[in-house]
Amino acid sequence: MYNPKLAFATVEEQRDHQLKELKKLLEYVNERSPFYQKLFKEHNINLDNIRSLEDMEFLPTTTKSDMQEHNWEFLCVSDEEVKEYTSTSGTMGKPVTIALTENDLERLSYNEQQAFICADGKPEDIYQMMLTLDRQFMAGIAYYHGIRKLGAALVRTGPGLPALQWDAIERLNSNSIVTVPSFMLKLIEFAHEHQIDLKKTPVKKAICIGESIRNADFELNTLGQKIHDEWPIHMYSTYASTEMQTAFTECNAGVGGHQQPDLVILEILDDHGKPLPAGQYGEVAITTLGVEGMPLIRYRTGDICTRIDSKCYCGRTASRLSPVLGRKQQMIKYKGTTIYPPAIFDILNELSYVKEYVVEAYTNELGTDELKIHVNTPLPADDCEAKLRPVLQSKIRVAPKLHFHTASAIQEIQFPAGTRKQVKFLDNREDKLA
Repeated sequence: MYNPKLAFATVEEQRDHQLKELKKLLEYVNERSPFYQKLFKEHNINLDNIRSLEDMEFLPTTTKSDMQEHNWEFLCVSDEEVKEYTSTSGTMGKPVTIALTENDLERLSYNEQQAFICADGKPEDIYQMMLTLDRQFMAGIAYYHGIRKLGAALVRTGPGLPALQWDAIERLNSNSIVTVPSFMLKLIEFAHEHQIDLKKTPVKKAICIGESIRNADFELNTLGQKIHDEWPIHMYSTYASTEMQTAFTECNAGVGGHQQPDLVILEILDDHGKPLPAGQYGEVAITTLGVEGMPLIRYRTGDICTRIDSKCYCGRTASRLSPVLGRKQQMIKYKGTTIYPPAIFDILNELSYVKEYVVEAYTNELGTDELKIHVNTPLPADDCEAKLRPVLQSKIRVAPKLHFHTASAIQEIQFPAGTRKQVKFLDNREDKLA
């Protein structure tokens, strides 16, 4: 069913393909998935009535909490058919385990191969992977197999340790890196301290994972601009999740992550689960095509984006996904102002006197949202607060509480026990948004 040419086909051809695959998927889960069998029965779903992609709006949506509460009811194959278990990071609550069959692993490899091709990947490239391959991390194994399927070379340095990363880059001539963007700032800092000329390194491009490098208008955000000002390599933003087993990756035009129409159906939904037209912001929902182990139908990711349907400069005609505005679940109502954590991240990333931070939301004694920012700074706490508070007041119109920490203390907050991802937002509210 894989067809990389479909991304360049007419919209009609893409829709015909997706409708055919959708019908096969609905029959498949209705026969094999305990969760969807029960869900369709509860909502009196007659699959014969799904005759077009527009009819998908009559199907119920699936949420993260559904997967957390009914994890194994999503499994559509026998235990013997499962060849790998991966899991979500658990930063948004109880981790979800995703079981993959041999065909799912092949699909994952194909997905990332196409993602790297979209990001100008070539067989002669040498990719240095600055992320973990262990701890059930799907992205690591996906990138690994995708690069191998591309035919490029791999350098598995893992996360952290700037000295090790630069040593491998210089010895092996890695021309491409796969990393979290904020770690690139640590690579830049190390390069400056050790007289490494960033403009003369072999690295020409970076596949950026886990953090946004662009604003809604596709211009680089503060993090992306800080990196580019010091190290002007080409950065490609990505969007993916463990549950959807598919990536949206930028081409060199940098105007949205490209949908792979043979692997996923993309919808942008309003609060009632109704599809929104291109250009309007809503919640990303995906329907996986070709997944055997744990397929998903209208899975609401919680991420707020918009869809772009115009043909891209690269020639691809499939929809593109905008940078993430924020997570629906993380939306904060603070003193009458609606705030998404990335807006605060962008401000703090711009300030040289803020070395590390964590934004925390919690419920105050009145039952409303309260904000606290945990900060590590080289300045005296009073001096930092005197500088930081007016900046926050002017940029987001409110001034959250500030709490100052040593470098080791902020590190403990950022990396709670059992997590594999750096935490920049703690949601300790009593009643989180659904």
